[in-house]
Parts: sequence; C-alpha cells; structure tokens
Amino acid sequence: MNLRVLLLLLTLGMSNFLGGQELLPPIYNYPIFEYNAAGQNWGLSVDKDGELFVANNKGLLHFNGEQWNLYRLPNKTVVRSVVIIGDKIYTGSYEEFGYWEKNGKGSLEYSSLTHLISGHKFNSEEFWQIVPSGNGIYFRSFSRIYKYQDDSIQVINPYTVVTNLIDFNGDIIVVDNDSGIYRLSQNQLLPIIDNSQLGNAQIVDLIPFNDGLLLGTKQKGCFLLKDDELSPWGPSLTSILNQHQLNKMIQLSDGKLAFGTIKRGVYIYDSDTEKVENIKRETGLQNNTVLSMIAHKGQLWLGLDNGIDRVQLDAPITYFTDHTGVLGTVYDMAFYRGTLFLGSNTGVYYFKDDELKFVKGSQGHVWDLQVIGDELFCGHNSGTFKVDKDKFESVFGLSGGYTMVKIPEKGNSYLQGTYNGIVHYEKDDSGRWSSLRVVGLNFPIKQLNFENPNTLWVAHPYKGLYRVKIDKDYSFIKEDDIQVFDQGEIPNNFNVKLYNIKNQIVIRSDGQWFKYEPIVGKITRFDEFGPFANKDLVSYDENHFWFIDNEGNKEIIFTDLNKDNLMIAGNQLVRRLVPDSENVMKQNDSIYYFTLGDGFGKLNLKKLKSNLENDKIPSPKLSFFKDQDTLHTLTGKPISIGFVPARELTIQVASPLIAQPRYYYVLNGAEEQAKYTDNGTLRFQNLPFGKYSLEVYTVNIDNEKSLPLEISFEIAPPWYWSDICIVAYVLVIVLFLFSIRKYNRKKLAREQGKLLERINKEQEERLQELEKEKLAKEVRQKQKELAGSILNVTKKNELILELKSILLLNKDKFGNQKKYRSFIKKLDDSINNDEDWKRFEINFKELHEDFFERLLESFPELTPKDLKLCAYLKMNHSSKEIAPLMGISTRGVEIHRYRLRKKLGLDADQNISNFLITFK
Repeated sequence: MNLRVLLLLLTLGMSNFLGGQELLPPIYNYPIFEYNAAGQNWGLSVDKDGELFVANNKGLLHFNGEQWNLYRLPNKTVVRSVVIIGDKIYTGSYEEFGYWEKNGKGSLEYSSLTHLISGHKFNSEEFWQIVPSGNGIYFRSFSRIYKYQDDSIQVINPYTVVTNLIDFNGDIIVVDNDSGIYRLSQNQLLPIIDNSQLGNAQIVDLIPFNDGLLLGTKQKGCFLLKDDELSPWGPSLTSILNQHQLNKMIQLSDGKLAFGTIKRGVYIYDSDTEKVENIKRETGLQNNTVLSMIAHKGQLWLGLDNGIDRVQLDAPITYFTDHTGVLGTVYDMAFYRGTLFLGSNTGVYYFKDDELKFVKGSQGHVWDLQVIGDELFCGHNSGTFKVDKDKFESVFGLSGGYTMVKIPEKGNSYLQGTYNGIVHYEKDDSGRWSSLRVVGLNFPIKQLNFENPNTLWVAHPYKGLYRVKIDKDYSFIKEDDIQVFDQGEIPNNFNVKLYNIKNQIVIRSDGQWFKYEPIVGKITRFDEFGPFANKDLVSYDENHFWFIDNEGNKEIIFTDLNKDNLMIAGNQLVRRLVPDSENVMKQNDSIYYFTLGDGFGKLNLKKLKSNLENDKIPSPKLSFFKDQDTLHTLTGKPISIGFVPARELTIQVASPLIAQPRYYYVLNGAEEQAKYTDNGTLRFQNLPFGKYSLEVYTVNIDNEKSLPLEISFEIAPPWYWSDICIVAYVLVIVLFLFSIRKYNRKKLAREQGKLLERINKEQEERLQELEKEKLAKEVRQKQKELAGSILNVTKKNELILELKSILLLNKDKFGNQKKYRSFIKKLDDSINNDEDWKRFEINFKELHEDFFERLLESFPELTPKDLKLCAYLKMNHSSKEIAPLMGISTRGVEIHRYRLRKKLGLDADQNISNFLITFK
C-alpha cells in the first residue's frame, strides 16, 4: 500500500471517528477502585451541606467531599434506596429498612425499623423507594407500602405490583405498570388514569413538572398528566428516549430536565428551546447506564451501573474533550467564517453542527492558525498553508511555520519565523500571495516582533536575543546589522520570550521581565510586570493580559494591571493546560478559549465573575479528628490529646459543595504553619505540647477564602512535664541546691582548714628555715671559731716547734743543761697543752655531736690520740696540717694514720678522711 493511499485512509478514519463531540461542563469521575464498593449504585441523596449518600450493592456509601466510607448493613444485603430526612439517612434493602445517624466521631450508626412491624412476615421484598410525605415516610417494595409515622409502622397492601411512588402536592401517587396510576387515600388506591391511556406503556419514572406530573415511559416517550388530563410531551425527545431506554428523570434548578438512560448516558433537555445536550461515555462518563440521579446546587450526581459521576452543570468553564486520543494536543484555535478551527499535533480540525471534522491533507503538527483578511493561514510542520473546510493549500514549503507578524506601515506584508529563518509574505492587488525567504538568518525563529518597520527582534531557542536591521525590500539582513544580546544583559539565553506590548519590546528571561530602551540602547527592568515574575504571558490585547503560573500554585491570572484582576486556581482547566504551549483565544469580551492537552476549554468570563460575586464560599466542615490511638468525639469544644498519641495527628475537613476543593490552613501555637493544600486530610507530626488553634478555609477558583473553620486542641505535656513531676523537679532542685549549699559550706570550711594548715605549715617551715639558717650560721660561726682555734694552735705549735728546733740545734751553746732541758720540757708541755685540745674538743662536739661516742662504739680499741687524729681528719686536714697540732712530724702523722686505718679496718684503696667525714 503506497503512502498516498495510507494517508487517505487515515484521513477518512479521523473524519468518521471524531463525529458527535460536544462542549460540556466539567465531569468528575469516581471509579469503583476509588470508593471501594460495588459497581451498581441504585439511589442517591445529598444533605444540606452537600454530602452524598449512595445506595450501593455492598451497602451505604458516604462521600463527605474528601473521603468515601462504606457502611454495611447487619445482614450484609444490597441497599436499594436512600433518602435524607432531617439528620437521618433512611435506607431500604432486602426485607429491611431503617435509618442511619452520625455519632459524635463522625461515623454512621444504623437503627432498624422493621421491629416495629408486629405480626407481619416479609415475602422476599426489597425496598426500592423511600418517599417522605407530610409527617410520614413511605417505604415501597413491589408488593407493599409501609408507612412509618409516630414511631409505628402501618402496612398497606395495594393488591397490585407497585412500580413507582411519588409525593405530589401532599398526595401519594402510586404506579402499577399493568393497570395505571392511583392516588393513595386512607390506605385505598383511587384510580387516576388507566394504563390503556398510555398505550399500555410501562412507566419507568415520574416527576412533578409544570403543576402536573411528567410521566416517562419505556417505549412511548413522555406524557404530561395535569388536572387528571394526559397529553404527550416532548415529541422531539421521544425517539431518543425510546432508542436509548429511559430509566430516570429529574428537574434541574434552571428548569431544564435530565433524562437518565440505560444505553446513552444523560440527556439534558431545555423545554423552552428544545435543545438537547447528551453526556455519555464518549464525552466523559464512566458508563452509559444511569441507575440514579440527584441534583443539588448546580451539581448533578449520577449513580451508574459501574461507578459514580458528578457533573458541574452551572460551570462557567465548559470543555471539549477528545477521549479517543485522535485529536491530540491542541496548539491554536481560530474562528473563520463562523466556524471554529483547531490546530493540533495531528492536523487541522473544525466544528460543524457540534461535529468535529478533519481537514483533509492537514495531518502533521500545527503551530499556528491565523486569520489574515478573509483567509485562514496555518503554520504547519510541513510549511505554511491556506485553510478552509475542504481546502489545505500550500503557500510556502519551508518546514515549520510559526506566527505571521504584520510589517508596520505595510499594507499586506508579513514576516514569519520558521525552523530555518524568516519568510516574507506579500499579497498583491489581485489577491495573490508571493513568498520569499529572507537571507541572513538561518536558525529556528519561533518568536518575532517589530520595533519599527525596519528593525525586528527575534529569539533563538537556545542562544538568546537578536536585534536585526532588515533592508527596505525585506529580503536581506547583513551580518553587521545583527546585534546580539548575550547572557551579560539578560539572565539566561535559553527559552527567551519576546512581546510587543503597546509598541514596546518586552522580554521574559529566566522568569524575569525586561524591556528595551531604544533611546539608550539598553535592556532594563520592566517594572509594570514585576508582580508577575516567574509567570508566562500567554495572551494579551490592548487592555488585558493572561498570565499563567506553571511553577507555584498553578494559577491563571486575568488582569488589566490595575483594578480588574481575576485568578483561576486549582481548577480542572489549570490542570489540563500543556506547560509552555498554552494559548488563549478571545472571541469577545466575555468568551475565551484555552487550548488543552486533550481538547479545549471555553470560559464565560462574565458568568465566572457573576458566580464569584454571588456565590458564598462554603466554610469547610470537620469530618474527623484522630490522633495516633483515638478517633475523638466532635463536640465543638477544645480537644485534649496525650503527648504520645499526638505524635501523629490526622484532621480531615471537607467542603462537599465544591468539586475538587482547595484549602488554606493556619496553625497557631507552640509550632506555627500556614499552607495551601488540595487535600482536606491534614497531617501533623511531632507537634510540641501546648495549646493550638487551627483555622481552615475553603479557597475558591480565584483564591478567595471562606470564613474559617476553627479547631482548638491541646497537646498534654509528656509525663516528665506533668504537675506531679514538676513538683518533684522543684523539690529535687531545692534539695539539690540545699545539698550544694551544704557541700559548698563544708568545702569552704575544709578549704579554710587546709589554708590555715598550709599557712601554719608555711610558718613552721619558715621558722624551721630561720632556725636552720640560725643553726647554719652558728655552725659556720663555730666552724670559723674552730678553724680559728686550730689556726692559732697550729701557728703556736709551729712557732714552738721552730723555737725548739733552734734550741736543739744550739744545744751546745747552753751552759746550763738543766735549764735547757727544763726549757725544752716547757716547750713540749706547751705543744701538748690539754687546754688547747679541750677548747678544740668543745667546739668540735658542738659541730659534730656524738661523733666520738659513735666512733668508740664502733671501734672501742681507739685511743685518745687516735680520736684526736680522727677529729683532725674529719676536719679534712692534711698530714702536714695535723703534724703541728699533734706536735709530731709529718712522718709521724703518716705512721699514725696507717695504724689508724688498720684499726678502722679500711682497705688500702679507701680514703680515711672521706670515711671519717661521712661516718655517722
């Protein structure tokens, strides 16, 4: 198969496959795996706060806006019906009906009513409807009606098959598909119409409508029963409802009617205009079989055969969504000759009578759709083309055509950036377009803006900005006429954005805004856009700007830079935008279109502003408060929590009236926090003990906040900070301080004692030192006296010995020998004078106490003469010095020393003087 045939088949396939797409309100899907119950949902009821209760095959489902909970009946049977009356949720199941109530912890508890029926036995009955009327509540099975009133139950036997029941103006209307419609009066069925009047059609549902009853049948369409008169109604719907099998009907708050079918989802019908809108599986529902419906404050809940869906009927933003994936990501849109054209990554499409058609031959990536004069141009991956419903005509074949920008002061002349430079387009008077590639730039140019007719700015995807001078024919750019702005003048060269805003070149680089000052030739800060740092400008006109925050809170901002400001945050629209490829198309002052990753969105700005002004933002409700161990009772009073269980707190708040709500909370106390969140389940871990105040706000689409939900709680201190422990700590501290004081006093006394002892010791040592010094001084004095005494004796004896020697030499000269001998004797006596020795001995003993006694004790054989020699030797005198003291010759001293050595038992190598000096 050749390429041309393949492309033709692909084109035909797209054209057929995309038929029947519609622009619809937001649809939110709740699949089985999310609510964790059975697929079939037989009944729906919503309370005043918007909480949903569902009769499900597995039990009663409760959705508080944040979390699904399943409650099983005691007998585990299927719940077929559910109705909220006051604070009670009534349910009907197999041979069982009763009511549920919330306990103090936010959970539901069941109370059966069947015990009030005395003497009655069920006959395999299931209760498919619960209808409040007056002061009573009616429970319907196929065979009986049970009226609950004043805490008693009355059994009504209609003796017919009851297929439907409704309260109409205080009367209970009973339907029997085989016989007709009846009014219940005093437990009797009074006929209203016979089934033959309906052509024996089965009535599947009936609702109050236009002061009558609207009857929906299985195969005959709808009838209006008014004043007991029956007439066909809505003939334009008959074939649709017959074909797709009507199952449920409700009237919406705006007067429109919703018809739930078995085969085709929901039809929204406007009886005034006879306009029909179909919401089905192909447009966002999970399943085409609608088992139950309920509308509440602009929200249409659908109980399906496989899941639960929520449709936001009054939404100011509606969507076209391609669930097939064939359309792909939409990059641009344009209205041309009353038709909406879409440019996506798969080609060009257009709407005709709510049918999406593919423009043959346009397959490929579309970058731009632009109406110029009376023609529609397409910047395409393959080049630039002129487009119409049945035409895709090439204008220039250079790959990658981006936006075409009009040349100032030139009639029908345009420049266009491409994958590889710039192309010049010009339309002549005959309506023909000529195209010429501009020489001089050969890189991808996605953005192009004129500063003046011959000066333009272009942005390279990776290399920054260029200010370019072009020749007057718009055909050539000289290299010298290209001015480059590098990273020194802008923060980053990558992904620079260019705009011409009110004839001023505006630049976005690295999230910051700049402008070019042509007078000084410099790029400076653009203060007007200062508040929009890190936001992308995706569209603008003379008065308003659309900014998108892709990094922070994911917000869309609509502003005139003055008082007219609007913010769209946390919305399905924001989540479905494609980052860096957002585009906004203005149809008029109120209607704007947004390109999306799977279709497009339509914003009714006037309706959005009206909703924001008129709708009060609901404050969130507290669903539960749970610590690590306990689910706390919700009394409205401050909640007390133990320290250990408070390690992990889980607080759930919900705002069920808002689909996918956002919240803002502020925690004040020992630890403070403030944060936006998309999740109503708030978790706090390891908070310090103390008192806390938590304020939670619901945040609407433009970031406005509701009145706060205030929650007060207190985390008890740990056991070691309890009152008893604190008293114990105080006592311990007091005892500790007392002990320290006592210890310090003892220590001070001990230190004082030590100091006094040290002072006394120092004084004693000082006295001893003084005494020692005194003794040393006395010893020195004694030694000096002893030395002086010895010196005197020595000199005296030396003189006497010298005199004696002279006398001995001159002996012969003495005439009287007797006198001579007498004189010699006197000299010898003078040498051996005991008085000299006694004085020496006294002084010696004062210096060397007990020396002689110890010496005699050790050596008793010593003679007095030996002791005298020992004394002189201890004084360290030499033999020569000792000789005159002992009155003998030096030789005599040596001989005496020798003998003394033997007495002392000294060896030959021992010094006798050292021995005596050290002897003790």
